[in-house]
Parts: sequence; C-alpha cells; structure tokens
Amino acid sequence: MIAKIKDFTLGTNFTNAIKAALSAVIPVFIFTYLGDLQTGLIIALGALFTFPSDTPSNLKHKINGILVTVLILASCNLLINLTYPYPFIFYPVFASLVFILSMLAVYGQRATMVAFSALMTISISFSHTHTGWEILRHTGLFLGGGLFYLLVSLIFYYINPHRYTELQIVECIKLTAKYLKLRGDLWELNSDRKEITRKQLHLQVELNEIHEKIREILVRNRTNYGSSHQNRKMLLSFITLVEIMELAISTSFDHNKLHQKFDEHPKVLMTYQSLAYNLSKNLKSLSKKIRKRKSYTPKNNLVENLYAFENAITEYEKTLGKTEASEGVLMLTNMLHYAEKQVEKIKTLERAYTSNVKLKDLKGRDKDLENLITPDYYPLNTLVENFSFSSLEFRHSLRITTTLLIGFIIGKVLPFENVYWILLTIVVIMRPGYGLTKERTANRFIGTLIGGILGFAVLATGPNTTILGCLTILFLILGLTFNPSNYKIGTTFITLHVIFIFAILNPTDNNIVLYRVLDTLVGATLAILANHFLWPFWESLNTNENIKNSIEANRNYLKQISILYNSKEGVNAKYRLARNQAFIEIGNLMASFQRMLQEPKSKQDKLQQVYKFTVVNNALLSAAASLGTYTQSHKTTEASASFNIVFDRIIKNLDCAILLLKNENKPAETDVLVDDIFNNSFIELKKIREKELMQGTDIESEEFKLKMQEAQLVIEQLVWLTNLSENIIKTTKVLLKPQPQIETNPLKTFFGSNNPEA
Repeated sequence: MIAKIKDFTLGTNFTNAIKAALSAVIPVFIFTYLGDLQTGLIIALGALFTFPSDTPSNLKHKINGILVTVLILASCNLLINLTYPYPFIFYPVFASLVFILSMLAVYGQRATMVAFSALMTISISFSHTHTGWEILRHTGLFLGGGLFYLLVSLIFYYINPHRYTELQIVECIKLTAKYLKLRGDLWELNSDRKEITRKQLHLQVELNEIHEKIREILVRNRTNYGSSHQNRKMLLSFITLVEIMELAISTSFDHNKLHQKFDEHPKVLMTYQSLAYNLSKNLKSLSKKIRKRKSYTPKNNLVENLYAFENAITEYEKTLGKTEASEGVLMLTNMLHYAEKQVEKIKTLERAYTSNVKLKDLKGRDKDLENLITPDYYPLNTLVENFSFSSLEFRHSLRITTTLLIGFIIGKVLPFENVYWILLTIVVIMRPGYGLTKERTANRFIGTLIGGILGFAVLATGPNTTILGCLTILFLILGLTFNPSNYKIGTTFITLHVIFIFAILNPTDNNIVLYRVLDTLVGATLAILANHFLWPFWESLNTNENIKNSIEANRNYLKQISILYNSKEGVNAKYRLARNQAFIEIGNLMASFQRMLQEPKSKQDKLQQVYKFTVVNNALLSAAASLGTYTQSHKTTEASASFNIVFDRIIKNLDCAILLLKNENKPAETDVLVDDIFNNSFIELKKIREKELMQGTDIESEEFKLKMQEAQLVIEQLVWLTNLSENIIKTTKVLLKPQPQIETNPLKTFFGSNNPEA
C-alpha cells in the first residue's frame, strides 16, 4: 500500500496538481491573513485557469505560452465585465469570443488548451460581474494570478527540469514492454490471436502519441540548449525505444504454421516464448527503477536466454537430422536473429541508465530528428482555411458557441442559482467528437452525484472551518491529479472541493449540493444533445480521408525502401520522414476507428470494412518495415529485374486504391502491369531468384548461403506485400459500395473471418 502511494506521488499528474494547488492556495492564505479573502480567491482563480495551458515543452515555449494565455484570460475577463450591462453589445461579443477561441484548436494541442482556459474564464466571469474601476482591479488580480502561476511553474521546472520527459520515457518503456508481452502471448497454442492483435493496434496508437510528445521536447531542448549528458541519455533511450518498437512491428511470424511445424517438438517454442517474455520483463523492471530513481540490475540474463534458444535449435537439428530439419532450422534462425537484435537494443537502453552516455554513443542515430517535428508556425491562412463545414474545428466552434448561448439564456430565464456552473459544465464536457463528449457527460454526472452525496454526508457531521479548509486543499490536489487519467474520480474530488469552498464562504447555505447537481445535469444534457443534433461531425465523414492518407504514407515509404534497396546508399532524411509519416498515419487511422466505436450504431458506417482496412494497412506497414529493416542491417545483392517488377506492381496497386478513394477513375486494366511472375507460385518465384544468384557463385560458399537467405526473406515479403496491396484494392471497392444496412456487431463478424494477420 505504501509503495503504491509513493508510486502515485512520483507521477507527473500529481506533481502538476501540487504545482497548481500551491499557486492557488498561497495567495488565499496570504490575503486571508491580511483580512481580504476575496482578493486571494480572485488571484487563485487566475492561477488555476492558467494551469491547463502549461503543456510540456522547452523553457522558451513554456514561458511564452503561459504569458500569452495570461493576457488572453485577462482580456476575456475584461471584455465580459465591460459589455455585460449592455445586452445588445454583450451577446455578439460573447458569441464572437467563444467562436474565435474555439477555432484556435486548428493550431494544435497548446492552442486548444489556451482556448479551454479562456472559455473557463469566460464562464466563471458570470459568478460575480463588476462595474466601474472594480473591473480593472478584478482583471489586474486575475492577471496577477496567472503570472504567479508562471513563477511557481518556473520554480518547479528549475528544481527538476527533466522530470516530465523522464516520466514520459518511463511510460514509453512500460507500454513497449506491454507490447512485447503481447507478442509473447501469441506463442500460446490456443491464444486468441485476433484479440491480441486488437490490443496491439490500440497500444500502437498510444505509443505513437507518446513518441510524438517525447520527440518534440527532446529535439527542441537539444536545438535550444545543446547536448547535455541528461539530454543525451534521454535521447539515446528514446531512439532505442522507437527502434525496439519498429523492429517488433516489422517482424511477424506465422504462429499457426510454426505450431504445426514444431508440434512434436514443443520445447523449442516454449524456450523462445520464455525469451520473449523476458524481453518484456526487463523493460518493465527498468521502467519501475527509473520512475523511483533507483539503481537498475537486469531482472533476467537475456544473453543466457539467447544461448538457451540456440541450444534448443541445435537439439532440434540433432534430433531430426540436418536435411529433414533444414526448413525448421531456417524458421527458428529468423526468430533467433530477431531476438538477438531486440536483446542488443534492450542492452543499449539499459546501458543508458547504468553508465555515462557520450556523443559517440548516438553514432548518427539522432540524424534528421529535427525534420520529424512540426515547426511552431501559426499562419492566419490556417485559420481561414478551416472556415468551412468540412472542418471539424469549425463545426465544434459553432456548436459550443450555440450551446453556451442556450445555456446562458436558460440560466437567466429559469430560476437557477448560478448560470456559470451550467456554462462550466458545457465547456469541460463538450468535445469535437460525439464519443468523448458522451463518455465525459456520463463521468461528469456520476462524479458530481457521488461527490455531492459524500459532501452532504461530511457537512452533516458539522466539521469546523479548519477541517473543511484542509479537505478543500486535499480534494483539489486529488481532483487535478485524477482528471487527466480518470475523469469520473477527478470530478468526484473537484465536486467535493467546490462544495467545501462554498460551505466555508456560505456556511448557512444548505442547498449547495442540490444546485451543483441540477446545474451539472442541465449543462451535461445540453452538451450531449448539441453534439448529436448541432452540426455533428461523425467519424465516418472522415474515414475515406484517413484511409487515403494512410495508404499514401505507406506507398511513399515503400518507394523509399525501393530506392534504398536499389541504390545501397544508406538511410537518408527522406527515408526517415517517409517511415515516420507511415507510422503516424496508421496511428491516426486506428484512433479514428476507436472514435467510431464510441458513436451511435446508426452512424458507424461500414465499421467492419474500416476495421479490416486498418488491420490490412497495418500488416502492409509491418511487411514494408520488415523489408526496410533487413535492407538497412544487411549487405544486400543488386536489385534484380524481378524485384523491381514486383515492387512496381505493389506501388501501382496502392496508387489504384488512392485513385478510387479520391473518386477518380481507376486506371484501365491494360495499364496495370501483368507479368508471368504473378502466375507463379512462391516456389517458382524463388527459383527465378535462385537462378540469378547462382550465376558465377560457388553454391557451397558462405556468400551464396547469405544470398539465399536474402532471397527467401525478400521474396516472402514481396509476395506478402503483393497480396496485401491487392487486398487493399478489394477492401476499397467494398468500402465505397453503398451499404443499405449497418452491421450491429462488426467486430464479431470480422474476427470470425479469415482476415490477414498483422
């Protein structure tokens, strides 16, 4: 229990909550001591509403971002108070402010959080409007609260400048370990491989997101502040983690075939599964030690595990004899090579935290990383281009503006105690997508109800002000800690925090719990109805675009692999960018599918086909990455005519699918390359390559054996890529066909079919 509490307090969310709580509590304590609690509360609100915009970044962006946020919040507060007495001015200003602020989301995550803080400020402004010089005083105090939060945030930053990035890397290691464990689960004889694949796809989405966060911080820190030991250590760790993940994705095995092949020799697969699990265990152990800042000792000796697997292969070969075991040994050797590479990378990761990291350790692996991050650029035309109903942000901005206006009018017309709580509920619940809004609505209401019941129970005991004050601070910290990870629990604690504040300020008001529940119910109802009926943006509207982007990214990646295989010049910036974009787009496609799952059944247009497309496209990326990884790590032979013919066919198939998705005419069948090579079986294809390799080569030499190994791996991947690219065309045609009925349980239907496995 103590260990869990300690682990909880080491997290980023808890640290951020402490930071926000201190920036709010200190002014309240100081001004309460001076006999002016109201001033302290205004400063505290300024600090708390600035807090959401403090997103992870380098120091320069952190300071600039918070300063801009503080100015925007103060301006919003000023405008609302100035115009409120004049309805004919107030309503247009209110609507314009909400709409413009919501549209800032087109500029990314930081801008979205700034907009969120500003909308919260607008909502809370109605708790107590001001007139005359009091407006300037109130705005100045609000501004001071934001600046005080900046001061507290900077103190935390200088005390521990690398902690956030370190914890993000810890989370990345933990998720990577979980992914590798799932790969180990695939070796169970009766494992549910479809369900495991689904979990792997979900993890890839999470890992893509966390990779982007870490890359953004590490690369910008290096660009602005140079290469310190700590930066080098984290950069080496991050690059290695990305390589571990890419190697895992790019290396897949036919588990059914392998189980059939080694059915009478289970020991060899059990030995490999043990090795696979130990890869995961070592990473998990490392993540725990880094989080707790304790010295790390590997949990398992991976080198010994490799030797054990090698011995199992040798024993298998001796049992069957060289000739009969040759095919099985080749399969097992490929598995061994994969494991050796992963062990090497995990050892590199372990060394990063057990010894000093020098510049030479990166060995150019950090080359071109700057090209993989999005530059900070906020052109006006980006905003203008999104002023259309095809834009998710435009629809959301119209929706939330209309909903807040309706909520404000309802609060004014009907006898609600505080209109601002209705507005706050709408702001914190409403999201661009229906699924997330629905989920947050349920969690918000349940959390408010539980918090209200608990708050009423505590107040019924008649606690004194000191106890209520301590509980208020505690629940603020817990609420801010849980909000990002568990909104229901976070809302429960925030509700308790608010109830106890009101109990301190108005000890005779016994209806506060009822008011909060009613206000929340009205705000939540408005939010969910608006997302369903006011310019909704269903995920199916964007499906074709997401699929097209993913196919284009895979096609561009394949083109770079072809160039690499033909030129033998090594990896360049174009290759890295194409590979990175392919992984990002497949992550976007998976995330889109997950959002679609949360939408009403009637809006889940062709969900079965979308999921199949996601799996097939991921399999294509896996096969492409496998070929790219092999080309990088081996000295390959000159690209043959057959290689280029097949590769051109694969790319042409993807081009065909892209044209179909763009509603452009498919190329005439006569334009599609047809070659005898596609009428041959895998064995005949292999013979074509063998003839090319045997010309002028001693078949007994080691060089010939390596060439044959290359031939088998490359041809296997080419055949697989060809099948997948043709499958993509077929799935695209099905996707574009009108569908009269929506499948009510598409996942069950799809998992029961013979789909290709990633």
